[in-house]
Amino acid sequence: MGEIRLGACSWTDKELLSGGWYPEGLRTPEARLRYYTSRFPLVEVDATYYALPSTRNSVLWVERSPAGFRFDVKAFSLLTGHPTRPGALPADLRSALTRRSGRPAADPGLLDDVWGRFSGALEPLRQADRLGTLLFQFPPQLGPGERAVSFLRECRERTAGWPVAVEFRHPDWWREEHSASTFGLLAELDMTAVAVDMVQSLPTSIAPVTPVTTDRLAVVRFHGRNRAWGTGSKEDRFRHRYTTEELSSWTPRIRAMADRAHEVHVLFNNCCGDAAVRAAEAMSPLLAATSAESGTPSAP
Repeated sequence: MGEIRLGACSWTDKELLSGGWYPEGLRTPEARLRYYTSRFPLVEVDATYYALPSTRNSVLWVERSPAGFRFDVKAFSLLTGHPTRPGALPADLRSALTRRSGRPAADPGLLDDVWGRFSGALEPLRQADRLGTLLFQFPPQLGPGERAVSFLRECRERTAGWPVAVEFRHPDWWREEHSASTFGLLAELDMTAVAVDMVQSLPTSIAPVTPVTTDRLAVVRFHGRNRAWGTGSKEDRFRHRYTTEELSSWTPRIRAMADRAHEVHVLFNNCCGDAAVRAAEAMSPLLAATSAESGTPSAP
């Protein structure tokens, strides 16, 4: 039986900082991270999607977290095929972005340079056994097909030796006609498939499937169930507070994933105010109850 870990997709979100979850007086990054790690065994780092991480921050995260804590780190936008502003790159790499079809694109070799700096900065986390996985969240435009498969293979070759989890935003990957080949591809590449919970009434909705493609790790990300997904502001997209019934519907599925993987990471991305951390807190006793019935360990 695998260990189930709960957490949120940020511990530094501005609304979370002002939402009253952190005790009054915790005003420094160190104090907040130490408090967060006393409540959860897992967190996702999303700032690394917008800018390359720094070695200094990785060292500080190791120093400020207990042994056994896990950081799941979101891959930099350029590495996943998302549009990337030149200003998000280090100054010496910006000229390597070219204009193609009216959008910046990576020159040959740039992705290797970016990956080298990205992975190098995360090495302290890896060496200290704090790194859970790298999350490669691919853009909605990346649907199944030969070009997409080639891109995934290139990503895996570049990240060889690193744990990688894959979240697709194009719904076709997990539809019936493609799900078997998607599963087979990720299993072949030793990439963890990310299961998602989101609103199901939109054309872009991803089905709530729970494939386990590696025995090392399974991941579930809860995005909330707001119908404004994909439009409007961040608050519009992620404003959702999970009910007990919504969370309970996932507990048998998460338990089943834990039967097939050494660890299951359950992350809440409904980062609007304190909704994500409150949902993680509410999920903990629900999973503990089902885990007690089945003998599955669940991290606090």
